[in-house]
Amino acid sequence: MTDEVFDYVVIGAGTAGCVVAGRLSENGKFRVCVLEAGPPDRNPFIHIPAGVLYTLRNPAINWMYKGIGSPGLAGRAINHARGRTLGGSGSINGHIYNRGQKADFDTWAQLGNRGWSYADVLPYFMKSENKLGGGDVGYHGKGGAFTITENDEPDPLSDAFIDAAVNLGIPRNSDYNGRTQEGVAYAQRSVHGGRRVSPARSFLHPARERGNTKVVTNAHVLGIDIDGARATGVRYQLERGANKGLTVRVTREVILCAGTMGSPHILELSGIGSGARLQSLGINVVRNIPGVGENFRDHFAVRLITRMHGVETINERARGLRWIREVIRYGVGRRGALALTPTLVYCFWKSDPSLENGDIQVTFTPASYPGGVQSGLDRFPGATVACWQQRPESAGHVHAVSSDPFVRPEIQGNYLAEEGDRRTLLAAMRLGRRIMATAPFSAYVAEEIWPGPDRINDTDLLSHARETGNTAYHPMGTCRMGSADRLDSVVDDQLCVHGIEGLRVADASIMPTMLSANLNAGVLMIGEKAADLLMAAA
Repeated sequence: MTDEVFDYVVIGAGTAGCVVAGRLSENGKFRVCVLEAGPPDRNPFIHIPAGVLYTLRNPAINWMYKGIGSPGLAGRAINHARGRTLGGSGSINGHIYNRGQKADFDTWAQLGNRGWSYADVLPYFMKSENKLGGGDVGYHGKGGAFTITENDEPDPLSDAFIDAAVNLGIPRNSDYNGRTQEGVAYAQRSVHGGRRVSPARSFLHPARERGNTKVVTNAHVLGIDIDGARATGVRYQLERGANKGLTVRVTREVILCAGTMGSPHILELSGIGSGARLQSLGINVVRNIPGVGENFRDHFAVRLITRMHGVETINERARGLRWIREVIRYGVGRRGALALTPTLVYCFWKSDPSLENGDIQVTFTPASYPGGVQSGLDRFPGATVACWQQRPESAGHVHAVSSDPFVRPEIQGNYLAEEGDRRTLLAAMRLGRRIMATAPFSAYVAEEIWPGPDRINDTDLLSHARETGNTAYHPMGTCRMGSADRLDSVVDDQLCVHGIEGLRVADASIMPTMLSANLNAGVLMIGEKAADLLMAAA
């Protein structure tokens, strides 16, 4: 079989991959191939906002990675939901649009990454955005491919939570993606007309319609071909054992957009990583880059669950005749519980008043989940407060454990390893409890179910965190951006892999430090900037 030849090959049709492919296709000059390991995005639960409860546990569209035990969690392992379909995690996530703080990106620039300060990246955020509703002037885009909306169906319990936070001295913030992040507000979300706004619908499907972009689904990448010090193509297989593998050749560049778990794994399978590690796996060393797979960080969320009374929660709306009513509401007008995001309210605040920038998040949803995991609803009227540290310092890794491309990588989150992370998380949990104990929200509280009234002091709360805390689904950092003289960096500030021509990485793995935010907005920005860098080099 003759190899197909393209100008660009994009590995992974996740958020960044969709943006990169979409932008490269726009001028009509390039032929682009996109290789996605998962199926097309036809599953109906992808497009229904409340369908997150199903996408997070569906192996047909979710990698459902298994982690290994973290010492900071007394050996407990954390598993990871990552999208495995067109749109990637942008097709299975919780729809939240949160860019982070100005200081996040200025820190990237201060680390030596030219062109990544807040002033540099703001235009890219605005380029992709079609912001409906209000917002701080000069911070939002109109007419972009990715529509962002504000909550158009206020919830009485969420209103009470916001009012309680305000009564504690936390200001309302009408636009946490604007001048300042601190404050409490309904979440900005990637939902429009009662449907998910996915990166595949926004960027990739229009690219396919232009006729110069080929999208291959169910294509498991085996490795990147390197000739000398240049990427020349990508090997993939449509189904394990179904064929001997196929190759696409590239005349310009390969862009690796397989995500925080997938990108370092593919680099290592291709011979790029720690030389000693690769040799131990029988993989030929193409380029010794010790930082590949290191610097893994994630937001670690701890949930507080409360039984409510005197108010309706989503738990009741999802049962019996009320559920039938919700299905009808959604079918007729795309409204109701099925059109809601899993998290409705965000509160950004400080663990210590002396801090210059907020370092904790407390989120609220008028629903509760068995075991605190978003995979079902409790049978009682419940609400959930999730607490986490914005910028964790605990770092783990993602590494290949076999030369077999079908063997999943080892994922070590190393959660709560750093004392500062534990201290900040406890402050977030105490703030969550204070808000729930404050009027008017407190009038609806029957009792705290989890961790419960018997767990009062910091030791108790930290034990609850170790026993029950989970990922907030925001992994990053495993192909860290930085100068070539840093042993922990993998790509430069042009996103080029050190020492390899024609190969870039563009996804959350390149983030050198954690954003004070959910990551999908930041990955959209990375995709936009990567596309500009590619076209400037063409």
